[in-house]
Amino acid sequence: MTHVRRFDHVGITVADLDAAKAFFVGLGLEVEGTGSVQGEFIDTVCGLQGAHCEIVMLRPPDGGARLELARFVTPDHVPGSPAAMANELGLRNVSFEVGDLQAAVDAVAADGYGLVGGIGEYEGSVRMAYVRGPEGIVVSLFEQLG
Repeated sequence: MTHVRRFDHVGITVADLDAAKAFFVGLGLEVEGTGSVQGEFIDTVCGLQGAHCEIVMLRPPDGGARLELARFVTPDHVPGSPAAMANELGLRNVSFEVGDLQAAVDAVAADGYGLVGGIGEYEGSVRMAYVRGPEGIVVSLFEQLG
């Protein structure tokens, strides 16, 4: 039996919701909605008593899977490693196809976000780079070639 019907979204918890939202909107995602959740539902789902969470839901222009950014008002967030590398356990990266990789890298660099490594090309079919976004989020940007 198949349980999954579709891939819906990836959720990332951040401390600065406005900065994270601005970064992803700058890449071309669109704000689908914002909200705040607290009470029995979020306490039960997250296993945290007294949870209060602010959320921004973003969607790509093609209408595919969405990105949820969440900031906990209560309880206080617990910092992760802002310098995590690709081989560390946990969420590895969030990946987006872009039309012009160099232009996308230049745009995020203008906002102070740099490359984790460099821009690589794989067998003439794709160019890709990891960018370290707000709060250390690794964002994979790739451009299809040919």
